[in-house]
Amino acid sequence: MTEDRGAALSPTATPDEAQFERQLRPRSFAEYVGQDQAVASLRVSVEAARQRGECVDHVLLYGPPGLGKTTLAGILANEMSTNLVTTSGPAIERGGDLMGILTNLADGDVLFIDEIHRLARVVEELLYPAMEDFAVNLVMDRGIHARSIKHRLNRFTLVGATTRPGMLSAPLRERFGIFHHLDFYGEPDLIRIVTRSASILGATMDAGGAVEIARRSRGTPRIVNRLLRRVRDYAQVKAGGPITEGVAHAALDLEGVDGRGLDRLDRRFLLAIVEHYGGGPVGIEAVAATINDDGETLSEMVEPYLLKIGFIQRTPAGRRVTRDAYAHLGKQPPASAPGQVGLFE
Repeated sequence: MTEDRGAALSPTATPDEAQFERQLRPRSFAEYVGQDQAVASLRVSVEAARQRGECVDHVLLYGPPGLGKTTLAGILANEMSTNLVTTSGPAIERGGDLMGILTNLADGDVLFIDEIHRLARVVEELLYPAMEDFAVNLVMDRGIHARSIKHRLNRFTLVGATTRPGMLSAPLRERFGIFHHLDFYGEPDLIRIVTRSASILGATMDAGGAVEIARRSRGTPRIVNRLLRRVRDYAQVKAGGPITEGVAHAALDLEGVDGRGLDRLDRRFLLAIVEHYGGGPVGIEAVAATINDDGETLSEMVEPYLLKIGFIQRTPAGRRVTRDAYAHLGKQPPASAPGQVGLFE
């Protein structure tokens, strides 16, 4: 692991941060900020299920980490006045693990499976009849004495979350009735989120401080709350007062988070392409080897936001750095380069 792997802006929550997030997590649709289309659709689904006395149809939420997939699953459970049971794809190693979870679900419970694309195939196949018929088929004995017994389950709602929807098998994907893509947040929504979080934490913050934190948070609620913690600590120790724009600016500069929300790992990634590969195109594994990091980490944690803000482009030949990224890094883009005609024009 490199020093920057644990950079401030990793969208993956540590156990300590997960506990902190639970304190700030909205518990109803009324408290939830952003993802307006998904929330409006889920409100309708919940209300219809209530009126019919049924469970909400199975839901698949996909998008980059830290955008509120777990939070929405919790809100669904709260709005339906039922329990939320959480697990993850890698944690369910065998069919027996899934059976233990399914048979303990009460009627109407919400089962949330994070990283559902990482379910083992044998577990996934056991999930098919559970989603469709609320039953599982148990095979008893072996050979000529083998027989199948159908075990009925309580009705439940499965909420699957994934950052890689393309890795889901078609049979699993087709068994979800509701699909929603969660995208990066705009600055106004992030300002509302960080203002609400500061109020819950009892931190004094003015409008300038909220704007400064929001614009450096990479469009991600999890990160805006993480940066708020760092700025709150800095304000307490170094400033002895409220979180202002100047205090937030100084605190986040100290954390290595620049004005566009890039951390040290992001800048190393871009600089490697610029300085070692002439701006690209270059494959992700070559960049990973250059900066001594992991290719999967870069593709999941670094690239999505850089693509979103237009700092890199993906091409069949590899990744290329754009003119905007050169300007941000204070570098002069090449007037012309092989394979980059039109990119810097």
